Amino acid sequence: MALKGLDIFKLTPRTNCKECGNPTCMAFAMKVAQGTVQIEQCPHMSPDALETLSAAAAPPMRTVKVGAGEQEYALGGETVMFRHDKTFVSKSLYAVSAAPAEMDEALSALLRIDYERISERMIVELVNVEYTGDKDAFVAAVKKAADAGRTLILDVSDADAAAAALEIAKDGRPILNGANESNYEEMCKLADTYGVSLGVTAANLDALYDLVQAVEKIGNKDIIIDVGAASVKEAFANAVQIRRAALVDKDHSFGYPTIVNVAKLAPGDANMQVALASLFTLKYGSVIIMNEMSYAQALPLFGLRQNIFTDPQKPMTVETGVYPLNGADENAPCALTVDFALTYFIISGEIERSGVPVNLLIPDAGGYSVLTAWAAGKLSAGSIARFIKEDDIEAKIKNRTLMIPGKVAVLKGELEENLPGWKIVVAPNEAISLVKFLKEAAF
Repeated sequence: MALKGLDIFKLTPRTNCKECGNPTCMAFAMKVAQGTVQIEQCPHMSPDALETLSAAAAPPMRTVKVGAGEQEYALGGETVMFRHDKTFVSKSLYAVSAAPAEMDEALSALLRIDYERISERMIVELVNVEYTGDKDAFVAAVKKAADAGRTLILDVSDADAAAAALEIAKDGRPILNGANESNYEEMCKLADTYGVSLGVTAANLDALYDLVQAVEKIGNKDIIIDVGAASVKEAFANAVQIRRAALVDKDHSFGYPTIVNVAKLAPGDANMQVALASLFTLKYGSVIIMNEMSYAQALPLFGLRQNIFTDPQKPMTVETGVYPLNGADENAPCALTVDFALTYFIISGEIERSGVPVNLLIPDAGGYSVLTAWAAGKLSAGSIARFIKEDDIEAKIKNRTLMIPGKVAVLKGELEENLPGWKIVVAPNEAISLVKFLKEAAF
């Protein structure tokens, strides 16, 4: 049920509240309902009322922590269906799945995917270790995967094999993904004993709902729901319905993150798996498992994830400073653009395509595009001159040629006044014209 200020008011004693100073506590109650303060801050709240209100105020989707140390990740915790309503909380995580016989090759491939984009490290976060019936081989594969420094998913429904694997991998807090209608009691005990989250799966959505409730009754609430792999259509429908039940209908039985195993939805087809991973990044996979992922496949997939799981009100930015491109040194000319990540990648890509050495200067423009930054006063002759002086550009670069975006050509005169000794060159309006412009320019 949705928590309202009146609900809190009914359970709150009518004494003078130290938090809000209101003798009826209504102001404090409304603050709690709006999520701006925590219920625990009220010094007059009885334990019974606190328990009742804490349950009512709990987010519709539980946050589940997996992994440990630097590889600890949060799943779930979402409050809205759509990104334009509010920022999503926990990004989708990607996993590569392998049977014991394929583990060495799989680990070698996934460890090659490790790069940084806009101050965020991009890696395959998890390894899904498949149980194929051989307990010893499974345990050996788990040890290899654990040594690779990635969080594990133990894809096993055999309790004995799961226990042996958990004994090795317990410090990394893996996901134990294998609870079903026939073994959930044993798997719940293992998850509780080793302090790990439990993946649950069932034949259909109704059975899955009943299974989650059965697991909750045992006392396990660190659950991750496997949406199933009967077909792409069914997996997609399940993912959407589970999210909608939790966030729209406020049904806490489905208020958990999800696993989507696209390796089972498109076996042997790596390109289809990446396409499906893109789909479930949008709708609504918390953990997405593939058979393999190449560097070329990871680039667009990780870029999509980064776009989806950032605050739409806070554009992605690159760090300010000097970016030498094409082997540029202190004698190469300078070009200037804004710190909006999309603009940076477009401009830097065209400069690199030209092959001409250029020092690309990135001042603080508030994360706006060129014209927006100029209109907002974030990109002006004064701010550019201050950036060049404060960042000591003149000491780092001997060349005194500065190319500015064609759309702010109006700044040329002011920049010449603010930067004596610099030659201000107006570059083309569109990035696509940069290659020809740079190759023909005489700096």
